[in-house]
Amino acid sequence: MNARQRRGVILLVLSALCALGAFAGVVVIVSDVQAKVGPEVAAYRVKADVPAYEPLRPGHFQKITMPERWLSANAVRDLSAVQGKIAVTDLRKGSLLQKDMVADRPALASGEQEIAIMIDASTGVAGKITAGARVNIFATFDDEGRGKNAVAESRLIVAGARVLDVGRLTPLDQRRSDGGTAGGAREAVPITFALTTADAQRVAYAESFAEHVRLALLPKDGSAAPKPGESTYTLDEDKNK
Repeated sequence: MNARQRRGVILLVLSALCALGAFAGVVVIVSDVQAKVGPEVAAYRVKADVPAYEPLRPGHFQKITMPERWLSANAVRDLSAVQGKIAVTDLRKGSLLQKDMVADRPALASGEQEIAIMIDASTGVAGKITAGARVNIFATFDDEGRGKNAVAESRLIVAGARVLDVGRLTPLDQRRSDGGTAGGAREAVPITFALTTADAQRVAYAESFAEHVRLALLPKDGSAAPKPGESTYTLDEDKNK
C-alpha cells in the first residue's frame, strides 16, 4: 500500500467516525427532546362548528395525539365523557375539546315528563330558544265549528314551561284536501318540554286543535305567572275599551 492509498484509508476511517459521532449526537438530542416533551396521549378536536346547546355526538370530534405535558388537566381524553351531554357554548372548528365546554342535558324533576311538539319556525322565537330556557306556551283558537257564541281567542296554555331540547329545523309539507301540496313550504322545529301531566295534556290538546301554537321566551330572572285576566285574550276585549 503506497502513501496515497494509506491517506485514502485514513480519510475513510475518519469520515466513518464523524458519521457515527453525528448519528450519536442526533440520538442524544432526540432522546433529550422526548424526555422533555414526554409521552403522547389522545385528545379531541372539534371537526366543525357546533352551536350551543346542541346534543353532542362522537362524530362532532376528531381524535388527535399530542404530548401529555402540553394538555391542560381540563382537556377531554375520552369521548365517553360527552355521552348524553350538550355544548354549553358555541364550539368552533379546530378547538380542543375541554370539560367545561360540555354539560349534562337538563333532567326531569319529580312529577315531570317529556313531551315534544313541532313548533312552526315563523311563530316560535327563531334561534333564541335553547335547552334550559323557560317559555310561555300560547295557543290561538278560531271560532269555526265551536258554536254561534264562540269567539276567536288566544289562551296561555302553560306558563314557564322548561325546555329540555331543541331539534333541527325540519321542512313540512302543507297538504291540501285534494291530496296535493299547498304552496309556501313551512318549516318547524321539534321542541321537548319538561311538563306535569296536566300541562302535557294542555299542550297536546293545543297542538291538535289550536290554529297556532306560539312560544314566548321568558327572561332568566322573570316571573312566568300571568297576572289576573292575562291567561286569555279576545279581540272584543280591545273593542270594548
